[in-house]
Amino acid sequence: MTDLHPFIAGLPKAELHVHHVGSASPRIVAELAARHRDSKVPTDPEALTDYFSFTDFAHFIDVYLSVVDLVRTPEDVRLLTFEVARDMARQNIRYAELTITPYSSTRRGIDERAFMAAIEDARKAAEAEFGTILRWCFDIPGEAGLASAEETARLATTDGLRPEGLVSFGLGGPEIGVPRPQFKPYFDQARAAGLHSVPHAGETTGPQTIWDAINDLGAERIGHGTSSVQDPALLAHLAEHRIALEVCPTSNIATRAVATLDEHPIRQMVDAGVLVTVNSDDPPMFGTDLNNEYAVAARLLGLDERGVAALAKNAVEASFLDPAGKARIAAEIDAYTDTWLAR
Repeated sequence: MTDLHPFIAGLPKAELHVHHVGSASPRIVAELAARHRDSKVPTDPEALTDYFSFTDFAHFIDVYLSVVDLVRTPEDVRLLTFEVARDMARQNIRYAELTITPYSSTRRGIDERAFMAAIEDARKAAEAEFGTILRWCFDIPGEAGLASAEETARLATTDGLRPEGLVSFGLGGPEIGVPRPQFKPYFDQARAAGLHSVPHAGETTGPQTIWDAINDLGAERIGHGTSSVQDPALLAHLAEHRIALEVCPTSNIATRAVATLDEHPIRQMVDAGVLVTVNSDDPPMFGTDLNNEYAVAARLLGLDERGVAALAKNAVEASFLDPAGKARIAAEIDAYTDTWLAR
């Protein structure tokens, strides 16, 4: 098969499932750890490779939260957000919906208005400097319970506080022992305020979690959705209603949600007609980036350049970008691909 890495590197892309803190590069994590010496997170970027080796999903959550704890001031928030955008721009990511967990910061004492100002300042600066458009998904940290859901919904829907770049409302963290239906009132509140519903579901639990996300939370996209392939009726429903799956192959292996890449169900999803998008989730923690995830998906699906470009356009279609913005990036993907193949 042709080496697609050079093509993928230059391909204009959108990313829909990528976490704010989880996107911090080793350089940024080490810098934050050096600012906050009481943390157990290594201050040596090289040592972070071993630190980011996970035994299971629960261990991943523990490590993830230790990095979350490094973001303690508005200055930390602004630094992290801007540098994540810089890394995205290097990969030719034109548009990204970055999942942010404001509850993790406000409960650590960061003033909520200062938090909103920090992410918005970084968003505007990044678009001006790099051309990368950022939008926000505020997500509930499921492990923190209903108090976190109430607070996240308040932060996401209060006039004068809700940030301009906010487009969606999500639910992350562990799924086992955290049933989706209990969060219905908070998703109802967010949806009534015009936000889109994008909960995680079916990453480490079965198809019923995905049904719950659809039926109780009004999910318009599903984060991961790995277990959807266990239920043909669910796959048919996802395909018929164009409920996209935000698939993160390397993440699923790193957290042991899937045993090996060759066992990843992405082909079954595509063969069922589901709108599949490819994403990096928490890229530095999993030793990956979006370019690598496209290369992985291309191998698993047997794609050529046109196939990879079509996969990139799936993410544009499933995004919450305005129609003109979608048309612009889709046209850019087509023009890039035509030029590449004409060489």
